Amino acid sequence: MNLNLVCIGRKMPGWVEQGWQDYQRRLPPHLPLKLIAMDSSRGGNAKEIQQAEAELLRKRMPQPARVVALDGAGQRWNTEQLAKQLEAWQMDGRAVNFLIGGADGLDASLLAEVDQHWSLGPLTLPHMLVRVILAEQLYRAWSLTQGHPYHRA
Repeated sequence: MNLNLVCIGRKMPGWVEQGWQDYQRRLPPHLPLKLIAMDSSRGGNAKEIQQAEAELLRKRMPQPARVVALDGAGQRWNTEQLAKQLEAWQMDGRAVNFLIGGADGLDASLLAEVDQHWSLGPLTLPHMLVRVILAEQLYRAWSLTQGHPYHRA
């Protein structure tokens, strides 16, 4: 099963790339984590930018796949709940596309189309940091399902 992070923003600081790659490498071969990044939209107001970025994300998402939006209004999962989600996604067999919007967030029309909404908590996080957090949390969830000592809660 493929895990895809489909997101806005290509040029990331070195620490983001390093953190992303570290956790990406840790995942096993049967759970590859792929980054599909595209440039943010320029020009227009926030709503227009969101709409343009939503079209970019729709065009680049691998199909068929389950789509999970990183959304502040989404479900909050603790590590054990995320591990159960990961197991359920694996049983489903489809790829999972995780969507991260740009600085203005994800467009409401795109949010209405996704299968699940996942919130990392009530804080507003920079989208570049969410990449690293997402990769680490997926690795942590997988390690928990394997009884690996990485997760010590």
